[in-house]
Amino acid sequence: MHAVLRRHMDEKLKGKVLHQLPVIVSLLLLIILLCLPTGYEGALLYQDAQRCRVKVLKTDNDTIVSAGLIKTGEQLCTVELLNGKFKGRIVEAVNMLNGSMEKDKIYSVGDKAMIIVSHREDKIISASMIDIYRIDKEIILAGIFVVFLILFAGKTGIRAILSFIVTVLMLWKILIPGYLGGTNPVILGFIITAVLTIVIISLVYGFDRRAASAIAGAMLGIITTLILGVVFTDLFQIHGAVMAYSESLLYSGYMNLNLTQIFMSGIFIGASGAVMDLAVDITSSVHEVVGKKKDIRWKEATLSGIRVGRASVGTMTTTLLLAYSGGYIALLMVFMAQGTPIYNILNLKYVAAEILDTMVGSIGLVTVAPFTALTSGMMLTRGNK
Repeated sequence: MHAVLRRHMDEKLKGKVLHQLPVIVSLLLLIILLCLPTGYEGALLYQDAQRCRVKVLKTDNDTIVSAGLIKTGEQLCTVELLNGKFKGRIVEAVNMLNGSMEKDKIYSVGDKAMIIVSHREDKIISASMIDIYRIDKEIILAGIFVVFLILFAGKTGIRAILSFIVTVLMLWKILIPGYLGGTNPVILGFIITAVLTIVIISLVYGFDRRAASAIAGAMLGIITTLILGVVFTDLFQIHGAVMAYSESLLYSGYMNLNLTQIFMSGIFIGASGAVMDLAVDITSSVHEVVGKKKDIRWKEATLSGIRVGRASVGTMTTTLLLAYSGGYIALLMVFMAQGTPIYNILNLKYVAAEILDTMVGSIGLVTVAPFTALTSGMMLTRGNK
């Protein structure tokens, strides 16, 4: 009796350790990432220059030339520096207008903005307006997100926040510098995605069979998406220059970057979140079924997972479609306003690239359902005939 009780307590303790271990691993990874330099902190663009937060005290719009909706020329802004080396100084900053409604800003008295101050030692040489200051609002929005997540999900919400921060840092500290450094984007993107898949799913379940089955199913779906993305990007003859700001990147001195491979990596990285979500849903469903029916065989458990996957895939593919197409509403409106035939629209490079993103990502989602149903059915019923 005592032996059985001790064994039960040991198993319970082991389960708690395995459940908490991913948190410890993620915290260690978080500390490493925070300390890891990107290698681009001292970029030449920011030598002898400082970014500062300012308050606009006065504006001079006399040299602005308006032609309908388009404004060109320059706006002169008298601003007070609110932080940095020259805090408290009042300087005149220039806001250059290039006739682009997308990029140009017009400032008003009282606005908080960001400027870049060029200086030599303690002397300010010039100041240029950059953009409206939004970081304080972003912090408020992030705080609301954290509060709602913790209120709704409790400890699980804290784990979700940890995975969110680790994901952001992995992309910023490893993926982006790696791409700029010329590392193969497809290989590096896959490695980063694999690590994030393990970290994120383990934070949900801990290191147990559920995590192993969900990770296996998700990785099979991501590999499928990777292969299809590489093959069909080549077949569609899509160049990576379709990505926003890609040409600006080349003109910034990174002529040797393979934009097409970066585009390929973006396909499976973009779909990986939905893939993990579906893998976790199916694994949790199968685990629930196995928990209610201890003697269930792996084939029955797999079929249960497939049934759940059929219901989820229908909405998940639509989710990808809306996520990818949401940023192209204005472009679609232009096509309709100009009466462009749908045949021509579908054949355009930008539209074909979005179709490729959506279709390949959706195929990855469709395949992850049976993959995860199979892996969870086999792993979670291990020991049953």
